[in-house]
Amino acid sequence: MSDETLLDRYDALLIDLDGTVYRGGQAVPGAAEAVAEARTKGAGIRFVTNNASRSPQSVAAHLNELGFETAEDEVSTSAQAGAAMVAERVPPGTKVLVLGTSALVAEIAARGLEPVTTADAEAVVQGLSQDLGWRELAEACVAIRNGALWVACNVDRTLPTERGLLPGNGAMVAALKAATDAEPLVAGKPATPLLEQAAKSLGAHRPLVVGDRLDTDIAGAVNAGMDSLLVLTGVSTRAEADALPEEWRPTYVGADLSVLHGLP
Repeated sequence: MSDETLLDRYDALLIDLDGTVYRGGQAVPGAAEAVAEARTKGAGIRFVTNNASRSPQSVAAHLNELGFETAEDEVSTSAQAGAAMVAERVPPGTKVLVLGTSALVAEIAARGLEPVTTADAEAVVQGLSQDLGWRELAEACVAIRNGALWVACNVDRTLPTERGLLPGNGAMVAALKAATDAEPLVAGKPATPLLEQAAKSLGAHRPLVVGDRLDTDIAGAVNAGMDSLLVLTGVSTRAEADALPEEWRPTYVGADLSVLHGLP
């Protein structure tokens, strides 16, 4: 009888954050141990998050506080992916209107682009900021209507908080879509750029996407042609996975990250 584990089939793990390795300020029980064991077996690790409001340094610091011993370069955010998408499409020095936090501004600047706050821009990049208001959306509306490239870091409609679900970046993107009749390019899950860039950064040939949401993590894996593991520590349920058309179901379903080290 083979003693092959699920992890043995893959050379890298692209792991979601909230609902997968932690819930708010608490680590999911056993998650840190499962990730540590994956490291000892040589698996590449990327923590892949649609959250564009926090820097990789901030995310890594939070993970370290929870016992994950994470390096900054093991974090891949939709802000990084969104900035990369812009940089691939416009020349260095291009003015980019940034709707987002200082973390997104820093990613744009790091790619040789000029972050601005007015409609005099050739590109717009949009990530969640809880301080975003009508005036900022108005500037972006003018820029987009004038033909600016528009990249959304993610289109998550809601943001889970201790108070319940609040408006996410997708809600703000929807406002601009309504005002401009335009559609943005999307970097985060379920679009593929974030996952593809994370896998490329590891040189991975057989990555496994791990997450708790069918609509972002698993759909993103399907779109990227990657295998996936749905863990039942967050949003989606096994019944919801089973109800999907076969081509949209996760490759595996497990109670938590410990399934990586068991028999598939």
